[in-house]
Amino acid sequence: MSSKKTDALLNWLITITVIFGLSLTVIFFALSSIKELSIPEKIQYRNQALTTTAIVFLALAAMFNTYYAAKRAQVMQKNAIAAEKNLEIGIQNTKLNQDRLIAERFMGAIAQLGHEKVETRTGAIYALERVAQDFPQEHWTIMEILTAFVRENAPIQHVKAEQQKAEYSPAVYSSRRRTGSPPTQQLEQNLHEELPKIRTDIQAALTIISRRNLLEDPKEQKLDLRNIDIRGADLLKANLQQADLRGADLSGANLREADLSEADLNGAKLVKSILYETKLLKASLCGANLCWANLNRANLCGANLRSANLSGASLRVANLQGANLYKANLQQATLKLANLSGAKLFLANLQGAKLGKANLEMTGLIGANLSGANLNGANLSRANLNAAKLHQTEVYFANLSEASLTEADLYQANLIGANLYRATFYQANLTQANLMGANFSEANLSDVKLEGTILTGAKNLELEQIREALGDRTTRLPDYIEAPTDWRQSS
Repeated sequence: MSSKKTDALLNWLITITVIFGLSLTVIFFALSSIKELSIPEKIQYRNQALTTTAIVFLALAAMFNTYYAAKRAQVMQKNAIAAEKNLEIGIQNTKLNQDRLIAERFMGAIAQLGHEKVETRTGAIYALERVAQDFPQEHWTIMEILTAFVRENAPIQHVKAEQQKAEYSPAVYSSRRRTGSPPTQQLEQNLHEELPKIRTDIQAALTIISRRNLLEDPKEQKLDLRNIDIRGADLLKANLQQADLRGADLSGANLREADLSEADLNGAKLVKSILYETKLLKASLCGANLCWANLNRANLCGANLRSANLSGASLRVANLQGANLYKANLQQATLKLANLSGAKLFLANLQGAKLGKANLEMTGLIGANLSGANLNGANLSRANLNAAKLHQTEVYFANLSEASLTEADLYQANLIGANLYRATFYQANLTQANLMGANFSEANLSDVKLEGTILTGAKNLELEQIREALGDRTTRLPDYIEAPTDWRQSS
């Protein structure tokens, strides 16, 4: 009902009420004027008339009060609606101003990214960071702009990459060994090449990307930094979780304490990079070149290092639990005190590697090359070393309990004081190996070659075990065991 109709109805009600009230008053006063009535009756009628008149006026006052209260409420409601509309308009204007401000700052910064002066480009990059901080809804867009800037301005040189790949390949390494030149010396000479200095604006972009607010990253989105050349970059404590760095060249980069968990580094180059205490949990490093990298105390738990080149790398106290190192090159690598429990090192090249006191419990080393490696004090319990090569390997006081060494080649290996409890050496080659003081309790020596092997001082070695082995008169047995007849008669 409109306000005009409401006012007309109220006026009619007031008029009817007044007429009704005045009519009653007149009637009562008329009755009080009748001569036949007594004085008390006249007084009574007049009082009733006055009372009726008072009630009528009180009702009128209440009606007026109710009416104007309703009017005030209606006015307040209209004002509230108007204020709400003004607020919405204000919010819309603010959003428009904000969008305009973002657009202006965006366009200004992006326009300066192509400036000829590096100082201007660097300033534009930091301006974009400020926009990302002030307007979180633009965070990921800016990260994509910065990663695109790095990709466009620091592309990998494919020709040079192929040369480097050939230069540090295991085949070249092996050929150098055959020519007689020391492999480590040759590799060091190739790695002494001075790295180019990274551009200031590219370093600035990488710094901003690496320190971004990870909580603003959208799910299922990854930083695209593929095939970039950022050799010597400073990425200290960088946050590069799940980043796509396939084919990137990070040689000599400082990635100390960085987070590269679940990052894709397939085919990446990290030659001589600093990865001290870096998180590489479940990272993919298939075919990556980590030659001479510093991975001390790095966390590579569950990482995929299939066919990776880690020759000369330092992995002291590194966590490689459950890592995949199938066919990885670990020549001359340092893995002292490293945790390799449950890792897969099938056909891996560990020639000359230092694995002193490393944890290799239940590690898969089938067909691995451990020739000349140092495994002193290592824990190899329940490890699988079937068909592994351990030529002249140092295994002093190592724990090989329940390990499987079927058809393993331990020619001239040094196993002094090793724990061989329940170890399986079926058809293994222990020719000229040194097993002084080793524990042979329940070990399987079936068809094991023991020509020239030193077994003096061996513990828990039984005659039945010796009878199952293949020795000769050059085999040196403990004093309490007499050599089998066929051994003594052998030439």
